[in-house]
Amino acid sequence: MALLGIPFRVIPADIDETPPDGRSPREIAVNLAREKALAVARSEQNAVVIGADTIVVCGGEVLGKPRDAEEAMEMLRRLNGREHQVFTGVALLEVVGGTVVREQDDAVCTRVWFRKVDDEHLRRYIATGEPMDKAGAYGAQGYGSTLIKRIEGCYFNVVGLPVSRVCAMLEAWGIIPLQTVSALDM
Repeated sequence: MALLGIPFRVIPADIDETPPDGRSPREIAVNLAREKALAVARSEQNAVVIGADTIVVCGGEVLGKPRDAEEAMEMLRRLNGREHQVFTGVALLEVVGGTVVREQDDAVCTRVWFRKVDDEHLRRYIATGEPMDKAGAYGAQGYGSTLIKRIEGCYFNVVGLPVSRVCAMLEAWGIIPLQTVSALDM
């Protein structure tokens, strides 16, 4: 969000992130993003609230955040040497006088290929602690980058927020990114 030059606050949303059965990955990601945005919107009087949720899908199975190191190893072994998809749902809600007056949502999908590594590499990665709060048990922006062979699509989507798509959604509401950014900020 800082890249957009728009003032913001991060407010965690405490929701159940268990993916509902019978929905597509896109629907799951959008639904979870909307639930997060609604949870935060309830505490705001006047704001634009952005909710986002990222899920990893491998072989048709949704991989959430691992419960422990053992589950992280299971997920990473499943992804090891394979292609998978990362879906991030984004929901924008405009709150005026404590009421949601406008909303929009979307999802972005990025394909990611892991290189093949041995279990020792996966154990060292898990030992960093990074996998524990990440969908699919990895973070592309950190040590998890050692696992990634190739990305097709939006890198920022894999990190957790498809910046270009969020930018377009904000512009549709007349919120113009980069207005407050100058060469001095870089």
